[in-house]
Amino acid sequence: MRVTSPPDLRPYLRTLDAETLADLLCAQADRDPELRHSLELRAATQSGDVTEAHRLLDAAVTDGNVEYTAKVGAVLDTLGRLLDAGSRADLAPLARRTVDDISEMLEQAGEHAGDLGDRLDRAVELYARACAARPPDPEKLADWILEVEFDGPGWPVIELADFAGPLGETGLKRIKSTVDDVLTQGGAGPRRDVAERLQEELAEVLGDVDGLVAILSAKPPRVDVSLKIVRVLRAAGRHSEAIAHAARALTHDKIVPKLEVPPEDETVSLRRKEFDAGPSRETYAALREAATAAGRWTAQRRAALARLRELASEDTEGVDLLVRVLLDDGRPDEAWRACVRFGGSLGLSVELAQERAAEHPAETIPVFRAEVDELIERKDPQAYQEAARRLKLLRGLHKRAGTPEEFTAHLATLVETHRRKSRLITEIRAARIAMPKPRNPSA
Repeated sequence: MRVTSPPDLRPYLRTLDAETLADLLCAQADRDPELRHSLELRAATQSGDVTEAHRLLDAAVTDGNVEYTAKVGAVLDTLGRLLDAGSRADLAPLARRTVDDISEMLEQAGEHAGDLGDRLDRAVELYARACAARPPDPEKLADWILEVEFDGPGWPVIELADFAGPLGETGLKRIKSTVDDVLTQGGAGPRRDVAERLQEELAEVLGDVDGLVAILSAKPPRVDVSLKIVRVLRAAGRHSEAIAHAARALTHDKIVPKLEVPPEDETVSLRRKEFDAGPSRETYAALREAATAAGRWTAQRRAALARLRELASEDTEGVDLLVRVLLDDGRPDEAWRACVRFGGSLGLSVELAQERAAEHPAETIPVFRAEVDELIERKDPQAYQEAARRLKLLRGLHKRAGTPEEFTAHLATLVETHRRKSRLITEIRAARIAMPKPRNPSA
């Protein structure tokens, strides 16, 4: 039995006046709360007016956890859309408020946090982008970071490198001053642990190679630490020092094959050593299991992901490993952002895009376009057929994203570029995709 596609209503809708269309849309929004909320957010942030968006966040706080998570997700989508579009509005206050609100909700929710952790990570990323677009007062930004790091509940995760530009010399100097004060006080405890981590991040951000190497060298001997020292020296062009350090590390490992193992938790230390020696999904999972049982997973996860991000910055294989690990952790949003940021393989990008397309059509369009290009380059009849299917999918994504004209323009360019590939053109027609009019009919 042949299934008939629903009729395309766009030709009819284009005949309606704006007021009639507005009435139809409002009537549907009254029946669909999700559509209403999306429209309210678009209206709230149009022309830089974010006052209504703040009001919607006020209302969201009074909702249950599940409803709050959904609403704050819509707020984050709107922030991302505005930043992608190069909005001139100062979005940093709204982004920071979203970070603070989610942090508070996460603390209240406890074990019932659901997807709030992913939402918080994304909010921090958007706040960093908003600060880069419209830098706030660097000292106030530094004070916020210090408050989160030293007085917060352990989240959100702040990467100084993401805020280095907006912080500038003034903000980084303020953070360094506080870090130095904490380290000078001596003693042990969470504050010192935070200060030591920030000291290392500051050295990286400021490009202090000698300082960073000194900090890393002072740590207990571990494979991942030695490898990082070698990478830092190589990146600075100090290849002979990198070779010498690698040789010393190998010699030390032969003389002292057993690394320092905290007596209180040898299992976690052993699993960490295995992960550092061979980062993989399996060694990461083993570390997660041991550290979770010992109540030390938060710190261990942060260190392990930092190692995986270093690998991701080196090659596509490292990117795919990081993304797979994040998926294993049940963090699909974070996995998607890592794939986009570091540039995962096309196959994995498509896999993620297929899962993400339903809720975030606009974000997945570039991935499917790249897949179409790759399929066409194969110059194979079956690949042409699959490319046509993907073009049909892209048409739907553009429609749901509100950018159908972009698909029309993209298709016109693609057809013009590959006009001599008759089999491809035939497959596009067979997929019932309206072909664009020739740009030069006389040709």
